[in-house]
Amino acid sequence: MQSCPPTPVALTIAGSDSGGGAGIQTDLKTFTAHKVYGTTAITCITAQNPDAVTGVEPVSPDMVVRQVEAVCDGFPVAAAKTGMLYSAEIIRAVADVVKRRQIRQLVVDPVMVATSGAKLLQDDAIATLQEALLPRAMLVTPNIPEAEILWGQPIRSTEEQQDAAEGIAMRYGIACVIKGGHMAEADANAPQLPHIINVLYAAGRIHSFQHDRVKGGDTHGTGCTFAAAITANLANDLPLATAIEQAGTFVADAIANSFDTGTHRPLGIGWA
Repeated sequence: MQSCPPTPVALTIAGSDSGGGAGIQTDLKTFTAHKVYGTTAITCITAQNPDAVTGVEPVSPDMVVRQVEAVCDGFPVAAAKTGMLYSAEIIRAVADVVKRRQIRQLVVDPVMVATSGAKLLQDDAIATLQEALLPRAMLVTPNIPEAEILWGQPIRSTEEQQDAAEGIAMRYGIACVIKGGHMAEADANAPQLPHIINVLYAAGRIHSFQHDRVKGGDTHGTGCTFAAAITANLANDLPLATAIEQAGTFVADAIANSFDTGTHRPLGIGWA
């Protein structure tokens, strides 16, 4: 009898979203949709839904580390991602345990502000993210506003998006993909762009991935889903550029398959 290959394992180090649309909840859904076994280290408990974040309570850095250690003791983690890390202390603790446990395929989603506008990263933690965690990563996945913070310059065109992706990647010695979903928001008078362009700089090359802009429900959780899909694809041994391209398609499908529940239309992850 031929044995099946072991199921790949991915780890998400992120916050809990009580509304189920982002954070570890959407990460686990995304891992499962990619046939990857999902594990977690929770950094914060949030009280939220797609409209608002009404409370944030961080987990102690020591407990975050204990969760990562327990997962690594029990499972061969093929890839990991970070989401909401909230504080400089948690970021330093995560950077240390990632190094100690030699988690090489690390995707950093630099979560700073929720779709609802709530701040999810303390101001003094941004520098720690840049100095301690990004150099440990394989890939960082900022949206346009986050990339502007990391790059230190405005991004108003695809050319500037490419410059920023290259600059961020070179600064930290990693790969960088800048998501283009916010590009139309740079000019309030501009018509909605029909496409979203995600720009990757990796190994000395620029890659552009164009996806049709999809009409659907809430966009709450799209950034988490994108990073989780990349992480799952890496755990499944896909090359980085392929992992990113397929993740963009996965997010578009999730938006297209949004469904009505309550007063919201959350992403239809795995419902296609």
